[in-house]
Amino acid sequence: METKDSVEQETVQQAEAAAAEETTQEAAAETTEEAAETPEEKLQKQLDELNDRYMRMAAEYDNYRKRALKERDMVRSEATGKALTAILPIYDNLERALAQETADTEYKKGVEMTARQFEAALESLGVEIITAEPGSEFDPTVHNAVMHVEDEELGESCIAECFQKGFRHGDKIIRTAMVKVAN
Repeated sequence: METKDSVEQETVQQAEAAAAEETTQEAAAETTEEAAETPEEKLQKQLDELNDRYMRMAAEYDNYRKRALKERDMVRSEATGKALTAILPIYDNLERALAQETADTEYKKGVEMTARQFEAALESLGVEIITAEPGSEFDPTVHNAVMHVEDEELGESCIAECFQKGFRHGDKIIRTAMVKVAN
């Protein structure tokens, strides 16, 4: 009579033998598949893999280039906005100087020339002046209402007076125009 240990040993040996046979059959199948592949097919497979890698790398580079261009434009816009915000008080003072009456015509002419030159410089930078003519419609995206007045001659939500001009660079509002609005 066989002992319990010897039966277990036989079962383990049979399982090991079956696993070894299965592994050799799989290896033999792989070698026959590889042997069935011709050199042209191998080269075509390599070419397809390299072409796929190339296409992915080209797409990655294109995305990087677009992202870098977008970031550069954003940084340029932010820098221009900050510089304009710093020099706009100079423009405001030139406008105030032009509004004052003076007996010295040469002085007034010099201030006018300086103001026009400043406006030309802003225009060359792509800055648009947001004007708020009396009687035009109030637009909260480009106008800042600091006062309200009751005026029957002007329609509702019409600009009565412009205190300070606004400025826009591209789609970005640098400063809104400060206005008085009729109710």
